[in-house]
Amino acid sequence: MSSFELPALPYAYEALEPHFDRETMTIHHSRHHQAYVDNLNKAIAGTEAEDKSLEEILRSISKYSPAVRNNGGGHYNHSLFWKILFPANQPTAPKGELAEKINTIFGSLDELKAQIKQAGLGQFGSGWAWLFVKYNGSLGISATANQDNPLMDSNITNQGYPILGVDVWEHAYYLKYQNKRADYLDSFWSVLDWSAVEKNYEEAISKIK
Repeated sequence: MSSFELPALPYAYEALEPHFDRETMTIHHSRHHQAYVDNLNKAIAGTEAEDKSLEEILRSISKYSPAVRNNGGGHYNHSLFWKILFPANQPTAPKGELAEKINTIFGSLDELKAQIKQAGLGQFGSGWAWLFVKYNGSLGISATANQDNPLMDSNITNQGYPILGVDVWEHAYYLKYQNKRADYLDSFWSVLDWSAVEKNYEEAISKIK
């Protein structure tokens, strides 16, 4: 029987300053994410979803209630988000196969960043911008509303395994950046751990081979 838990951060709440401030990180992780976990556990209690992994639930999310969709997505999305962030002085660019694929598909890393920024800016209201591995092994960029993500079967046109996600809900940035979502999206690259994204990419590729 599944009982999902809030993952611990691999760094202190203040570790991402000055890009992501301590207060936002504390509230975002300990309150917002914790609420998604608590509400997900309530939503699946006594159902067959208790015997499934979170990935299994999301890949067939159309079978489940809005509460499972919203809170399951919130738990998955934030768990991925925390893992790809790290204090400064991490690799500033991807390497290996992921770097080659980015250059082939998008032309350059700068173009990839520009497209993800545009996806984030273009998402009206709350949501996420994603880099994901399509089920054919290619890469895609998309934006989703609320706590949806490319893994969900409700996402008809852009399905796959998320490897990089940027939270564009206002609670992720408003204390520091107010309405300047573009500045927040620019700062994101300063705390992105590309080695973690590479690991996500390798895991995604292994699932579709």
